[in-house]
Amino acid sequence: MAVRTPGGSMPRSLHGAADRAADSNALEKLARVGFAASGVLHLLVAYIIAKLAFVGGGAGGGGNADQSGALATVAGQTGGAVMLWVIAAGLVALGLWYVAEAVLGSKPKERSNEDKPAWKRVKPLGLAIVNFALAFSAARYAMGSGQSNAQQNAGWSAQLMQSTGGKALLIAIGIGVAAVGAYHIYKGASEKFLDELRGSYGKSVTVIGVTGYAAKGLVLAGAGLLVILATVQADPTKATGLDAAVKTLGQAPFGKFLLIAAAVGIAAFGLYSFVRSRYGRM
Repeated sequence: MAVRTPGGSMPRSLHGAADRAADSNALEKLARVGFAASGVLHLLVAYIIAKLAFVGGGAGGGGNADQSGALATVAGQTGGAVMLWVIAAGLVALGLWYVAEAVLGSKPKERSNEDKPAWKRVKPLGLAIVNFALAFSAARYAMGSGQSNAQQNAGWSAQLMQSTGGKALLIAIGIGVAAVGAYHIYKGASEKFLDELRGSYGKSVTVIGVTGYAAKGLVLAGAGLLVILATVQADPTKATGLDAAVKTLGQAPFGKFLLIAAAVGIAAFGLYSFVRSRYGRM
């Protein structure tokens, strides 16, 4: 029978591993690199969106307006493979840091004896999965075998749409993504993201955070709604994630201006990621 911590929520061996991870200064520094890597990718996504606004999706303006497009952009640069491995390492470290947070029930560097309920551990665990998945994609691009998220999502969605259960799962995913987007908007509007920071920083950080979270939330909410719409219409080409949401935005009235606004907002989120790399509570 597993020995449990006094709070009764986790096996002692797992809790001990999380404690050791939290005490590792090297892992903390590399996790901060993970935030910076996320910032780089968001800035590149913003650049791709801006190109779509000014050049369009044809020659010279192509590219997936999501993380896979950003990774492909890095891969195409001199020394891109090395940069991708650094990004992957940082994201893995950040993922491990979130795992430690989920196990400990609090920020690893701010440990307390309070035993938090399981549902409060779900968020860091979800963030860990996202970072691990993105790190895996970065590693694949570094090895020359990367694939766009849009292609993968469309193929996966097409398979799920062939059954009632698969359609139900897609709709649930769409609702979940839209809910995450709504939470981002709330987090930005309420300035709740400031709870993630420590130390002294200027008012500009608040402006960047509000803009970034609101913009990313709107794009995520749009992506989730498109997945639901695509499932109802049995059209997997609309269920390709952020890329589909951004390009649908571009097709709307005043689409060019909406894309520019989205690019500015996603760039702001990228800048906030750099702020978090420096001032984030760990």
